[in-house]
Order: sequence, then C-alpha cells, then structure tokens
Amino acid sequence: MTDIVQRGLYYEEFELGARYLHRPGRTATEADNVLFTTLTMNTQALHLDAAFAAAQQPFAQRLMNSMWTLSTMVGASVAQLTQGTLVAQLGLSDIGFPHPVFHGDTLYTESVITEKRLSSSRPGQGIVTIAHTGRNQDGVVVATANRVALMHCMPEGE
Repeated sequence: MTDIVQRGLYYEEFELGARYLHRPGRTATEADNVLFTTLTMNTQALHLDAAFAAAQQPFAQRLMNSMWTLSTMVGASVAQLTQGTLVAQLGLSDIGFPHPVFHGDTLYTESVITEKRLSSSRPGQGIVTIAHTGRNQDGVVVATANRVALMHCMPEGE
C-alpha cells in the first residue's frame, strides 16, 4: 500500500506563471460576517446593522467584512500551495477590494506564481511571491493581494 500525504509545494515545485484554481469555493454567510466581525472587534455598522446598512448607498445591504474576504482568499490556497511546506508568511501587499462581497456570494480563489528566488540568508529555503485573486460566483473580481512566502526547499533525496 502507498501512503500519500496531502501537502503544499516545495520551493522547487512552484512554476513561474502557473495559475492554481482553488476549489471548492466558499459561500459567505451572515454568521461568517457577524462572527468574524465581532471576533476582530470591528464595530463597523455596515457589517453588523441591517437597518443601518439598508439606508446606505450605493449597496443598501450589509457588506462582508473585507478582512474575512482576504483571510478566506489566502486560506483557500493553503492546502494546494503551502500546507506543511511554508516556513513563514513574510508579507502581504497591493491588497484591493474592487467589488463588495455580500451574504450569499461564493468566493472562488486563484493564485499565480509571479516571482521566486532562493533565500540568500536561509539555506534550504526560498522566497515565493503569489498573486491571489478572489472572484464571486459571477466571475467579478472582489479581492486581490500579493503574498510573499518563505518556503522550504525539497528535502534531499526526494
């Protein structure tokens, strides 16, 4: 019998320009929004107060917390890219939310490898830059972020 362990990719396995489509998507619920918003002490009424949000233009409804969107987008990539092979997340940049996410929308994430280089100070590790894009069920871009990750190189003998 062969054992197959689910893991992310080692530095050498990342291919520049490769696009990873992470599935399944994640449907945003009211419970997600309220729990995430209150856990993070974000009192923004646009996330918590239906009556207040209904009176606000242009959306006239509650918006999903954008940090939930960012966290879920990055989280969707973990099993396929970084599970067990990540040393550390080094940073996030160029974060944008060009379109809101509402309760009932489904977030689909894709990731493109834009840069990679071996670490000059940490033997056996490399730095990978990943461009994440989140789209709703209609294909509309709802979030973008660039993520820099320190990754393990493949163990010798593998």
